[in-house]
Parts: sequence; structure tokens; C-alpha cells
Amino acid sequence: MWHDFLATPKHWGLRGNVFSATLFPMLEYNEILPKKVILLDAEPYEVLDAHVFRKQQRKPVNQTKLRHLITGKVTERSFHQSEKAEEADLTLRQIKYLYENRGVYWFCSPQNPGDRFELSSETVGPAGKFLTPNMEIDALVFNEKIISLRVPVKIDLRVKEAPPAVRGNTAQGGTKQITLETGAVINAPLFINEGDLIRVNTETGTYVERM
Repeated sequence: MWHDFLATPKHWGLRGNVFSATLFPMLEYNEILPKKVILLDAEPYEVLDAHVFRKQQRKPVNQTKLRHLITGKVTERSFHQSEKAEEADLTLRQIKYLYENRGVYWFCSPQNPGDRFELSSETVGPAGKFLTPNMEIDALVFNEKIISLRVPVKIDLRVKEAPPAVRGNTAQGGTKQITLETGAVINAPLFINEGDLIRVNTETGTYVERM
């Protein structure tokens, strides 16, 4: 996913609490590779997959699969030998999560609690249901606007509610629905109890293990 390329040291410099992307030259058609983020019609796309091939006597083509970093929509695009693509200029900004109210998520600057701002559920994404108050995370910024969050793949959360396990209950594959401290409801093994600390995968929204 996009957070993989952000973790590559050579791609980023540090200015205060903001990571900024190094300016890149235009990418040749065969340099448009997975984990790159390019601009198409002034919109940022992450390259999910790329395959350069040649059909019979024709010139080579790079067949790519791209994900729009704002809408999440996945599309396919072919880049021919004569085409180039501009690499997107992205930054990372550290922010602190405060609370959610009616689908609106409120954050602030870690250094200035009074600097509060809101983000929509579309921007925060499905991982928002696993955020806890005062949790600090990175926000991906494009054109001075936050377009998505960099939430850790695995987060430890306390179980708020868990129905008792019923012996012999294997109808649902030995799982039950539990409620986490954030209000998120997920499936977990029957042995999980209220008060347990468990690890959750925020990308898949699934139980990983009991801590």
C-alpha cells in the first residue's frame, strides 16, 4: 500500500515535524513502477502493479494498475514508450486524533491543541473506527490538503463487550462478535473475554491475536 513507499528513506527529508517529498524528474514509461505515486490530470495515483511487455513487432507498453489516493478507485492504464508521468509531490504531517461525532473526525496539531480541524469519514477511511483519543498518526498531504491517514497496520485495543462463549457453538466457525473500546465491532475467537487486550489489523478490520 501507499505507506510502503513513504517508509523508503531516500524518498523523504525532514523539516520540523513535517516530512517532505524530494522533487523527482519526469518518469519514463518503464520507470512507472509499483509504490510510485504519479500525477494524472493533476490527481495523485499510487502504482499498484506494472508490467512492461511487447506485442509482436510493436513498441513496448507498460500496463499498470493505479489507485486514486483520494477516492480509492482502482483503474488500469497503459503507458507507451513515448509517454512520461510526473511523480506526485506529497508530504506527511503529524496530527493527533481527538474524537468522532456523527461521521466527522476531529484532530489537532500535537504541538498546538487549540489548532483543531475536522476530516470526513471518507478521508479518514475504514481504519478510523480503530482510532483512540490522543493517538498521534501521520496524515498524507497533497496540494496543502489532507487526503488520507497513515494508520498503523496493527493496533492493540481493549475489548469492551464480549458475549460468553457457548460450548459446542461452531456454527460460525468458532467466532463471536465483540465490541472494542473504540466502538468497532469485529469477529474474534470464542475464548476472547471482556477486558482482554487484543491486536487488530486496521487494513482488514480483523482480529490478529490476544496480547
